[in-house]
Amino acid sequence: MEFTAQQIADILGGKIQGNPTVKVHSFSKIEEGKTGTLSFLSNPKYSHYIYESQASIILVNNDFRPEGTIKATLIRVNDAYQSLALLLSLVDEAKPKKTGISALAYIAKTAVVADNVYIAPFVFIGENVQIGENVSIHANCSVEDNSKIGQNTLLYAGVTIYHDCIIGQNCILHSGSVIGSDGFGFAPSEDGTYKKIPQMGNVILEDNVEIGANTSVDRATLGNTIIGKGVKLDNLVQIAHNVEVGENTVMASQTGISGSTKLGKHCVFGGQSGVAGHVQIADDTIIGARAGITNTVKTPNQILHGYPAMPASNFRKSAIVYKNLPELQRLVYAMQKRIDELELKLTDTDK
Repeated sequence: MEFTAQQIADILGGKIQGNPTVKVHSFSKIEEGKTGTLSFLSNPKYSHYIYESQASIILVNNDFRPEGTIKATLIRVNDAYQSLALLLSLVDEAKPKKTGISALAYIAKTAVVADNVYIAPFVFIGENVQIGENVSIHANCSVEDNSKIGQNTLLYAGVTIYHDCIIGQNCILHSGSVIGSDGFGFAPSEDGTYKKIPQMGNVILEDNVEIGANTSVDRATLGNTIIGKGVKLDNLVQIAHNVEVGENTVMASQTGISGSTKLGKHCVFGGQSGVAGHVQIADDTIIGARAGITNTVKTPNQILHGYPAMPASNFRKSAIVYKNLPELQRLVYAMQKRIDELELKLTDTDK
């Protein structure tokens, strides 16, 4: 499938700088651009590649000002990255979709399966499960009793959805993700052993949620674990029981959220960050990589770093001190030595 620069500009509402008839059939990174491909430039760090790139068309922001000759045809848009995302989505939607139910899938008689679904071989669909229209469930997935999956949702191979869970519309669950596993609930006994507390709640994923590979969202002890609309979880994220994640919050890989924590809307969690249990995080909070939240964050629109997490300005000051600790230690030892010498002289004088 080929598109001209003019056709692409019309789709994006962009302005062409160069040949409007040049054609592309694929995408490429700007540093690996080849003839016949479309690339983009949004990060100024990569600006030097645009003068060497062999890509036929390059998307750039409206405020981009070239400092040399560029071979490619440019399409100027408000946001090159968002425009690329739109084009990739259009290409993805144009791909043929698999439909039909494999004879090698098991579907319980009480399950309700809508039209135009795809259910691959070795899928298990339990009792009273409801599957919406245009749902795709790939091989070796398990959807256990009484769960519901909304329309246009995609389950990649090897996804497990435990009983009584609710998955919204337009969700994407990547391979190995587990929705509704037991929360980590154990009561210590007098003999030093731990007694398991049955986890009787469920998990609700609202619409337009994406769950990364090998990410786990635990069911509530009682009530619901809730992942709000538009939430995006990276691979290897752990969401504990009774957590509530606000709308359009995003988490990078290896983030861990402890039980009964409530996260605000539009929050951002860097990789390997963590939140203690039973706290609340205000809306629009940004938590840096490896930061640890131990107490409730009441003030919205903060950037937090470190452990225990602190505002970014304080963290930067602390980082400077930490970097200089070896020199500070040397100075303290030298001062202590000098003090000891002065005290010894004073003692000798008194004698």
